[in-house]
Amino acid sequence: MKRTLIIIFLCIVTFMHVRAGLTFSGSGAQVIEIKPEASTGLEAIYVLTNTEGVQVTSNYPSPWMAFGSMGGAYAEEIAAAGSTLTLDNGDTGILMTDDSGRQHCFWIVDYSAHELILDALSAVPEDGNCERTTLILAGHAEPIVYYTITGRREVLSRELELEYDTQVFDEGAFDYVSGKTKLTLEGVSTRVGVTAPLCDTYFTLTGDRFLRKWGREETVTSDLFLTSAVAAETRAEQTERENDNEQKDDTAGSFGGSAPCEIAFTAATSDKVIFREWQISTTPEFEILQNSFNEDSFTYTFTDKGSFYVRFVANNADGTCEQLGTVYEIFIGESRLDIPNAFSPGASPGVNDEWKVSYRSLIDFECHIFNRWGTEVFSFTDPSQGWDGKFRGKLVPAGVYYYVIRAKGADGVEYKRSGDINIINFRDSQGSSSSGNGSVESEE
Repeated sequence: MKRTLIIIFLCIVTFMHVRAGLTFSGSGAQVIEIKPEASTGLEAIYVLTNTEGVQVTSNYPSPWMAFGSMGGAYAEEIAAAGSTLTLDNGDTGILMTDDSGRQHCFWIVDYSAHELILDALSAVPEDGNCERTTLILAGHAEPIVYYTITGRREVLSRELELEYDTQVFDEGAFDYVSGKTKLTLEGVSTRVGVTAPLCDTYFTLTGDRFLRKWGREETVTSDLFLTSAVAAETRAEQTERENDNEQKDDTAGSFGGSAPCEIAFTAATSDKVIFREWQISTTPEFEILQNSFNEDSFTYTFTDKGSFYVRFVANNADGTCEQLGTVYEIFIGESRLDIPNAFSPGASPGVNDEWKVSYRSLIDFECHIFNRWGTEVFSFTDPSQGWDGKFRGKLVPAGVYYYVIRAKGADGVEYKRSGDINIINFRDSQGSSSSGNGSVESEE
């Protein structure tokens, strides 16, 4: 037991770190080993707090070879005491050859030459870009560069951690809620751009991963940053009508079709949105506004034929940051009115037992039905409705009836129609019945 404790003590005193390929002693702290991509040709990258005077031992018999930015092809032999090399200050590549002639390449990083210094951090809006914020660092956190066996320049990520508050869009709640942005940065020069926060916040930078491993992590926090950035998400939902006699318009896109067309528009905005406006135009460039609404949500009914464009505009308090929402295109097709001339109420339930017009994009409608003596037996103002052949709760006798229709289409077309309605409904004395099917007459 005593002997075991002595061995452990000696390992701690000499800071002996054993790694595959190379062994380090006298490094003063844990040697951090990183496995790079195979394409680098390097078996390992070793990061030491300071390389001066550190001894490196290898089991490979060949002479010690060192290389730099030119790659392993330009490696040169360096002085060493057999299998042990004493390092100088600075980064270096090491190339060794084993008994089989296979080469083994490593890169050693002298962290003292890349020391992370975080003195102060400030944030300013990026010129001309509300969606970006520039962080200004007082200190030093440049990327740590190393070279592959072919001399290709690579960067060893410091894995600095940047954190700040923002708002994120919750699609389920359809709202902006509090959130955090967490970024891992390879390195930070004096200036770095990040996505602008959507709320006032502090920026905190910590790192790097090497100091974190050695228990010496640096942290710096900015003053409170007052953001100007705004964000908005929108949606549009059309009220669907399930009228079996309303004709569809195949030329319509996602929105629109037959008028009147009711659509509910909703916007969700971040906290810094002060000015908000829904805009309706007949041109996709929104050169002339047909209507506007200064609210997050509204419902609009389109009653005119043609194409319409709707978008949401959000601005901050001073109008320096603007967010334009999705442009929704609504197409309302031309009107149409087709009128049947016969039906058979009570003859075959569910089959041709109701008199209905077939229509599209009618915004005004009025229909009156009379018997042959001029008595009005039914009237209605909704084109989706119809006549079930009853007057005062009872089926009228078979025969000829007359309709008068006045209607107006979304395209401005006015309809003045009148004609016959033939009720086909023959009943004999035993209560049996026979019926015929009425044809549909199209009237433009």
